[in-house]
Amino acid sequence: MKKVLITGGGGYIGSHVAKLFLEKGISVVVLDNFSRGYRQPINILSKIGSIESEEIDLLDPEGIKRVFAKHDIGSVLHFAGLCSVHESVEKPEMYQKNNVEGTRNLLNAMLGADVQNIVFSSTSAVYGETEVLPVIEDQETNPMNPYGLSKRNAEKVIQEYGEKYGFRFVIFRYFNVCGAASDGMIGDSKKPSQHLMQNAVRGAMGIEQFSYTCSKVNTPDGTPIRDYIDVEDLAQAHYLGYGYLQNGGKSDIFNLGNGTGYSVQEIVSEVQRVFGMHIEKKQAEPRMGEHAAMYADASKARHILGFRNNKSLSDSIRSLQKWYAGHPKGYKE
Repeated sequence: MKKVLITGGGGYIGSHVAKLFLEKGISVVVLDNFSRGYRQPINILSKIGSIESEEIDLLDPEGIKRVFAKHDIGSVLHFAGLCSVHESVEKPEMYQKNNVEGTRNLLNAMLGADVQNIVFSSTSAVYGETEVLPVIEDQETNPMNPYGLSKRNAEKVIQEYGEKYGFRFVIFRYFNVCGAASDGMIGDSKKPSQHLMQNAVRGAMGIEQFSYTCSKVNTPDGTPIRDYIDVEDLAQAHYLGYGYLQNGGKSDIFNLGNGTGYSVQEIVSEVQRVFGMHIEKKQAEPRMGEHAAMYADASKARHILGFRNNKSLSDSIRSLQKWYAGHPKGYKE
């Protein structure tokens, strides 16, 4: 069986996807520049199966080509890229370069190696502000921030290669990711984490002060509403997308999520309920580029791919509690 290449496999989502593929008996090659990902999860996952890593930047086209020449790769799962809305507002050119040109370099290397299947981790931020909720895949895209725009442009590059060269792709759009590996093996080690639930759990455990970073918006409780998906459910979706392409599925775009929006306040309240305590909260500088409400209709992924949300919010919270109990500072440098 050919190997799968996972770009950004040292990161939060990529490492959980690598874990699942290894558990399925599939050999993994991680391509990561480790500017924001970590080497430690790759070392940890080597206990499960065959995983190799290549320290390459997606802005190094010749380096990417060498990876394909070295390994017998059959499919690519693409997670590498910058993903902070706030940072993208401050540095839009950096996001366009890394997320779009990096994707083009990856596709060119795939083209040269005759690898034609790619699963791309995109974002529901490509939709922008919308009055129609939940969003469905054929709604117009109108990104409201440079991060969402860079992901939409990366999608367009993938679609272009599909039309010109016969590439087959699955593009997943989703928003907030939460949880950790249920066995406590790996988790989220971003410093600081950009994820609400992670930060609320850390606050409840006394690891660091919890602060709200959202602006007041026009929702019932004044805090933004988002869709949440557990990282293990997300990994399963990517495995299903990979299998779908392996079995001849046609290129398509799928939303992922639980189909229900939860406000920032509701997530914090659920963390407090699970921990049975009140979390001390502060108000930090609000993030830029956020909009009021966004959650997705994932029925297409359920119907075509067999995707299911198996983890509840409380499941995600408890997995994070388990992860941070053993790794309060994340992976050791």
